[in-house]
Amino acid sequence: MISASEARAIMLEHVAPLGQENIALGEALGRTLAKPIVARRAQPPFRASAMDGYAVRAGDTPGVLRLVGEAGAGHAFARALQRGECARIFTGAPLPDGADAVLIQEDALRDGKAVVAPHVEVNRHVRAAGVDFAEGAVLIAAPAELSGPAIALAAAAGQAELAVKRQPRIAIMGGGDEIVAPGAQAQASQIYDSASYGVAALAASWGARATTKAPYRDTAGEMAAAIETALAQSDLAVVIGAASVGDHDHARTAIRAIGAELLFEKVALRPGKPTWFALRRGKPILGLPGNPASAFVCARLFLRPLIARMLSLDPASTWAPQAARLRQPLAANGARETYLRAKASRDATGQIWVEVAANQDSSLISVFASSDVLVVRAPNAAAAAAEEIVPTLSI
Repeated sequence: MISASEARAIMLEHVAPLGQENIALGEALGRTLAKPIVARRAQPPFRASAMDGYAVRAGDTPGVLRLVGEAGAGHAFARALQRGECARIFTGAPLPDGADAVLIQEDALRDGKAVVAPHVEVNRHVRAAGVDFAEGAVLIAAPAELSGPAIALAAAAGQAELAVKRQPRIAIMGGGDEIVAPGAQAQASQIYDSASYGVAALAASWGARATTKAPYRDTAGEMAAAIETALAQSDLAVVIGAASVGDHDHARTAIRAIGAELLFEKVALRPGKPTWFALRRGKPILGLPGNPASAFVCARLFLRPLIARMLSLDPASTWAPQAARLRQPLAANGARETYLRAKASRDATGQIWVEVAANQDSSLISVFASSDVLVVRAPNAAAAAAEEIVPTLSI
């Protein structure tokens, strides 16, 4: 067996960043930026009023000013203000030439065309041109995941399309005679395929375009055919199950049947010992354990950094741990690196606490679904007392 870090390093050596594509701004949420967003012009491109009121020349205040027109959002006043003049103005409207301040309407006393103004300071309630960003400014560097505010920033910069990384196409398949697709008629000795759908959902949340395939049957030939079909349609195939040492575990036979090279077949990991990785004509195949929680943990440890590499993101950022305090003691760990499902919470001081689930059986989907972190236990780690600091990974 090899360590989890060694396994991850081998996988990453054989995965490269994907190309890019242009998409409409409205489709960019969650996508990874491939080229920096550069402002085509300043924002705002003109001096703008920050309040409703009157555009004035500060040097004319205090005094009685003559109202000569109006400036609204999207409608500039047609000429420069002259001495003793003012113009009605609304929030966001361009400040007229000659004006250098805004008298808010609450402080003004208006009688027809006459506006009595108290003293107003220069630049009062005025937004300078380019106060948000300047023309030519790099607003978002690439690569970066595009959030709602980031898309708003791109829109403010006048970008109708963005260059983004192509989403990794990942085909995910589980199987065995005991597995049926959700919604199908299940026999008394069968269970529904939860692992494939859970891994696909995780992959999608990490930026991939994931699809689930129909469960394969318990034959090496059908499994081999399913893997070949998945590879033809994807950048990475994920096979769940069939990798242990039972009579019906056909992964190794299927991999060899299609001429793939098995780079490793066991990892010193709990849960997740049967994790494996292979290449066929340069295309990667990731094998995950069949128990759902094991598959989810190993997807977090291995599939997520592979997706990050394909998106030109830093894979190392996906396994950077966060410190937390234990709510209960933990026994000494065995020889394999171990990941315990746990629930995190934050106290009034901001300290993160984790409560490790009592039952860590790798078949329990409910435990994984109610957890939000994995507590990391190093090989042969000593017993840990309550309140001790431990490393965790978000799920």
